[in-house]
Amino acid sequence: MEHLYKTSGTCSREIRIVTDDVTGVITDVSFAGGCHGNLQGISALVRGRRPSEVIKVLSGIRCRDKATSCPDQLACALSEIENS
Repeated sequence: MEHLYKTSGTCSREIRIVTDDVTGVITDVSFAGGCHGNLQGISALVRGRRPSEVIKVLSGIRCRDKATSCPDQLACALSEIENS
């Protein structure tokens, strides 16, 4: 299933997350905007993992003086998916 999440407080504008309909495992993540290389790396690292595992690792990460970051926004998006 494909999920779109509008980010807030980051350079990236949107996160596209694809999860397996049966297992719920993340099969793909892509960001619109942001630091391309870093976000490609994050996307590669979360593929094949369960959302709850990624949320535990990425939740609360901050970027510079911001209250959030792209990884934190990914955790927020995954929390939204888990709670829907």
